Amino acid sequence: MQDLLKNLPKQAKDKHNENTTFFKKLKKKPPKQLDYIMQELHDAEFKRTDCLECANCCKTTGPLFTDKDVERIAKHFKLKPQRFIEQFLRTDEDNDYVLQSVPCTFLGADNYCSIYEVRPKACREFPHTDRKKFQQISNLTIKNVAICPAAFNIVEEMKKRIK
Repeated sequence: MQDLLKNLPKQAKDKHNENTTFFKKLKKKPPKQLDYIMQELHDAEFKRTDCLECANCCKTTGPLFTDKDVERIAKHFKLKPQRFIEQFLRTDEDNDYVLQSVPCTFLGADNYCSIYEVRPKACREFPHTDRKKFQQISNLTIKNVAICPAAFNIVEEMKKRIK
């Protein structure tokens, strides 16, 4: 897994232009069955992929925290939302709440998330490859293929399936 993660950014960079061109075409004329195809590709990949072996998303990027996320997680810790924000979050350049630092504070050495049951929406949905109207998040997907081996594999399969 470590070799795979080490090579992933270079592989993603090598495929960047190809992926950008592919997603531009996809955005202009998405296939009628795109959501169905993406769900199928996503499900197939995550039958083979164990996120606990990787956790690269948690180690290298931080999610956005919505107000609902803050309230839910603060309640989990029996903290007032403002106290949770002060302790764990900062405001980024887009005025969104994000972690003060990465790797994620809540990631254990065993790659388990200590707040898994109440984790942020962005974490629950990552890498967003089963999202409806998938063609609308092409920029996000292109970023995610450099972080997530599963997202990389899904996009590669997708390019084979959708001509």
